Amino acid sequence: MLNRLEMLRIFCTAAESRSFKEAANRLGISPQAVTRAVKELERLQGELLFHRNTRHIQVTLVGEKFAVIAKERLLAVDELFQTSAPDSGNELQGRVRIAAPVGFGHKCLMPALMELSTVHPQLDIDLTLSDERVDVVDEKIDIGIRIGFMRDSRFIARQLAKINMYVVASPDLINRVGTPASADELNHLPVTGLVDRNTGKLWPWVFSMDRQWTPSITRFRSADAEAELMAIQNGLGFAQIPDFLVQDLLRQEKLVRVLEEIEPVPWDLYIYRPQRGPVPQRIRLVFDHLVSRLSDR
Repeated sequence: MLNRLEMLRIFCTAAESRSFKEAANRLGISPQAVTRAVKELERLQGELLFHRNTRHIQVTLVGEKFAVIAKERLLAVDELFQTSAPDSGNELQGRVRIAAPVGFGHKCLMPALMELSTVHPQLDIDLTLSDERVDVVDEKIDIGIRIGFMRDSRFIARQLAKINMYVVASPDLINRVGTPASADELNHLPVTGLVDRNTGKLWPWVFSMDRQWTPSITRFRSADAEAELMAIQNGLGFAQIPDFLVQDLLRQEKLVRVLEEIEPVPWDLYIYRPQRGPVPQRIRLVFDHLVSRLSDR
């Protein structure tokens, strides 16, 4: 039988997941183990902690309140085992290797890292920005940022926020060619494309109801999202872009959002670290700082 501390850890992970299977993948255990732990905890509490259906789970109001208390208690227990030797300040020195997508790294991650480096100048941040798949184990990555699916049981992962995908264009282009009323009309309008560095092909555009569309003809294509963004601003075409790259431009009315009614379900933004042994204090410091600054951005 699971001890109660382990039960709380499983519950807190499940409370941050969309399903017991996802929680199991994040913890490196079986979905059945997650289900058993939650059922036992519900028995002990005498309350339903999750609403369940065949595809998803949703934490109940009671479960939400219990999760807040449980996380605080787990943090207090973890702090009991942190190094408290006189020279433990050295734990905040040294290299922390981080991997992230290029566009998100420039726009969102760098400001958070610069803020932390100012407060802790003894940290050595080793940042890899790449839109290609990075083998975080071989590259000895301590912390990673990922947009999309996170199903690798080798990692401890935490969902931070949602990333929306917007179809945008410059006001000048819209004045010249009009606003598309449907995804099908994009076939007759100038568009740009982002190249997947892993395959050399264009990333498909995604819409509601799991519909995908890949441009057959583009006026501009690049594997660099910021280069594509510059092309969009200059009126070369419509494009589908993650929200963090265009929010400021939309507020400044330098870009216009279109096809809002068929925008896809937002993508998940994750922070993760490999599951290997004790976590050094400097890595925990950076991890917690990024969770704080990037959650819901």
